[in-house]
This record gives sequence, structure tokens and C-alpha cells, in this order.
Amino acid sequence: MRSSRRTTISVSALLLVGLAWSSAPASALEPTSGVTDLVKDIDQILSDARLAPGRTGVVVKSAASGEKLYSQDPDKILTPASNAKLVTSAAAVDSLGLDYRFTTSVLSTGRRAGSVLTGNLYLKGTGDPTMLGADYDALAARVAASGIKVVTGKLAADDTWFDSVPLGTDWAWDDEPYYYSAQISALTASPDTDYDAGTVIVSVSPGDAAGKPVKVSTTPETGYLKFDNRATTGAETNVTIERQHSTNTVLITGTVAEKYDDWVTVDDPTGYAASLFRKALSKHGVRVLGTTAREAAPAGATTVASHDSMPLSELLIPFMKLSNNMHAEILTKAIGRKVSGAGTWSAGLAAVTSFGQANGMPALRMRDGSGLSRVDGLTPDGITNLLTALRAKPWFSTWYDALPIAGDPDRMVGGTLRSRMRGTPAAGNVHGKTGSLTGVTSLSGYVTSADNEPLVFSVMLNQFLSASPKDIEDKIAIRLAQFSRTAPADVATVQLRQVQQDSADVECSWLKPAEC
Repeated sequence: MRSSRRTTISVSALLLVGLAWSSAPASALEPTSGVTDLVKDIDQILSDARLAPGRTGVVVKSAASGEKLYSQDPDKILTPASNAKLVTSAAAVDSLGLDYRFTTSVLSTGRRAGSVLTGNLYLKGTGDPTMLGADYDALAARVAASGIKVVTGKLAADDTWFDSVPLGTDWAWDDEPYYYSAQISALTASPDTDYDAGTVIVSVSPGDAAGKPVKVSTTPETGYLKFDNRATTGAETNVTIERQHSTNTVLITGTVAEKYDDWVTVDDPTGYAASLFRKALSKHGVRVLGTTAREAAPAGATTVASHDSMPLSELLIPFMKLSNNMHAEILTKAIGRKVSGAGTWSAGLAAVTSFGQANGMPALRMRDGSGLSRVDGLTPDGITNLLTALRAKPWFSTWYDALPIAGDPDRMVGGTLRSRMRGTPAAGNVHGKTGSLTGVTSLSGYVTSADNEPLVFSVMLNQFLSASPKDIEDKIAIRLAQFSRTAPADVATVQLRQVQQDSADVECSWLKPAEC
């Protein structure tokens, strides 16, 4: 991954950071003093000079009553980054259901005569981002177990469940090699159980001696990528692994002292998935005499084998905890297919937008499902309205549990918040969604106050120029966890874990292999 996308996770000891919050003695408090203190304190937090040239939107509300406790530019449309996933994920659950599964099928046409299929074999996908190399192998094993040993026709990859547009509107072309910007297809594969669809893990290891070429391997094993290996064995690991634009050639440069992994996108995930399946068929003794082609399975084709994904209720965990962009886009097209019969971004985004509008978001602009587009626009007030409305949904608890939880070190619990707010009243309390692009950061979610009052909040910071102001988000969230309507906040000190970064604006989920 490019150095501009890489973060050095050099976490200092817990530092005592004084927040000079204003508060009156308890004996002098009026009934509204707690709210007054909160407003003063958030105003002070937002006076940080880093925010001066940019745009800031913050809203805090009581989740129970809807009372607005704090507001700054609540109706300004701001770039949400991955906060867009709040809308997409909720719309997906609402329209598809928690039990929704993706199905990948193997179908056949023609006649069977013993072990020979005189016809074609079809591999048909519906977008499953959790398909691993092992799953394609298991499908091939079932084909062999059905008695087919020879296919006289071709292996046809059917990805027509979605349209043929692989990349989102407004996505940066120079992000295409990197796993957070992989191509979208109804047939795809992931290398591990983070389920980064459309990627391969490329591993480099030291060669036989200093100055010798490094050794290269992939997970899953595949010949789909070609390698231009210019890296050598050295005293330190300082290596770049990057797929060249519009090709499946991966350029490797630098030096390697120890094994290093990087996640690389593929060009044309459909072809990648078909190549894995064809290789697996051969391994299980099934010969396909024809070529690999791209073709829709005809109506009436016979199902030979199929694989169902985990339900959406389980997929929400890697999707939201790790802020997986590809899950958001695949679900967007799946929504379009379910609601309008068209697996397109336009159909899916129309449904996502309609869902948002019906749940308190009159002003929103969705150009993709993940927030990669800088043209996406949400308002802090709209986000808090949505967060409040979702609490009444029958599926809310499952969706809420899938949000990252501040300070929990388990990456499938704490997710993108696992290194933030540790040792503070917000740890284990804040359930929120992060978001980052260069010059953009956001944090929105739920927190329970010191009075046990449920709150919703949205902090959206745009167009800052200096170091990342994520600590400002943390300070606000911590202050909300300390909020009391009737007692002064504990203003002595709070402990914040400081994460040192060599890139100002990096989504924690972008950090592979160095995780936050």
C-alpha cells in the first residue's frame, strides 16, 4: 500500500489530557446547568485551531425524547466518508432482511451420459463477498461428487445478477490497486475472513541471500496475477506492492527482511473467481474441454451444486466493525436487485435514499454505498434523526451490536474504534461509525450519559488542513459519556490513547497489515 495510505501505529502510553471544561459548584446548579455546561465544553473543544479553515457540523440529541442538547451547523451538507455506511447498512437490513443470504450456484445445460456432460457448466453469482478459495473448491468437489468428470462445452461465468459497472461514481482512479477500492461484481472472491472481496493477499519473503530476489506467494494460490518482482532481500522491510493500472500485473519494489503481506485488488473479479473455480474443478478430476467464457445461464439450466453465504445478520459484523467498503457497494446493488429488479448502483441508491428520507434525513446525497465518493453528502441533524429512528426497528439490536465499540481491543468487537478512548468513560460505551478521507473525518453513534440517558451524536469535520482532528471527536464522545443534567462533569482529567500517524487522515480499517 502506498506510504500515503500507511499509518505507523506507534501508540504512546496513556496520557493525561486536561479538558478545561467550565462548570459551576453542585450547590449552585440550576435544572439546566448540566446542559449549559455541556454546550460550553463542546464549544471549547471545537475551538481547536485545526478546525478554523474547515467546516464543522455537530449535533447531540437525547435518543429518548429527541431534545437537541448541542448543535453547530446541523443542516449543512458535509462529506460523511464511511458514515454513509450507517444509511446503507440500515437500508440493507430493512429491505433485504437479517436472514438474507447470497447464493453462488453451479448449473449445467445439455445431456448427461454417464460421467460426461455434453453441454456447458455455469458458475452463477449473486454478489457473495464471503466466497473464499475454499468455497470454490467445495463447489468443485460437489460437481465431482455428482458424477460429472468431463464437460465437453465451456465453463461460463454468469455475473449478470449485477450490472457490468465495476467502480463507483467519483472514485479516484489511483485508489484502484488498493483493497478498500476493489471492483464490484456478482462473482468475486475474498482471500480471508475479513472478506475483502475482489482482492488477493500478496506475501513477500526474504530470498536466499542479501541482494537476491524476494519470494512471492499469494492467498489464495492463483495464477490470475502476474508479478514484476524487482524487490530484493535486505536488512529492513521497506517494500511496495502495487497492481499496475488497468492490468493484473503487480509491481513489487524495495527491500524485504521478513515476511510481509499486502492486500491487492484484481482487475475483473469475475474472471478471477472463474479461474479459481476452474482450477478447483481440475483438482477434483473434472475436465472442462471448452474455454472459460462470460455468459448468462439459460432459463431451465439444472442446478448441480450451490453455496449459501452467512446471513446478513452475521455479515454485518465484518462489514461495520471493519468498515468494509466492498460490502457496502455489493449490498447497495443487492438492494437494487431486490427492490427494482436491477442490480445497479442507481437502483440501489434510489432505495437507500428513500429509506433515509423516510427515517429523518430530508437532505442527503448518496453517490455510492460506502462513502468513498467525495460527492456523498449528509447532514449531522439527518444522521442523528436516523440514529434515533432506528431504535424503533425490530432489527435494531442486531444492527447496533455490529457498530464498532470504543476501546474494546477485539477487532471484531471494537472494530475501527478499538484503539480509541481506552481507559475513559466512553470505552465500552460508545457504539459508533467512523469515517475518514483526506481532509475528512466523522464519528456518529450512540453513547449513554452519566445519568444513564441514551444519547445520539454526529461529529462531521471537513476540509481541515493539518493533523487529523480525530481526537476532537473522541473528546466530544467522552464528554457525552460524562454528561449529567443535574451534576457537574468530572473535569479533572480524562485519559486518551494517542495514536501517532504519519498520514493525517487514515480510516483505521484501511490499515493492512498494520492494524489500529
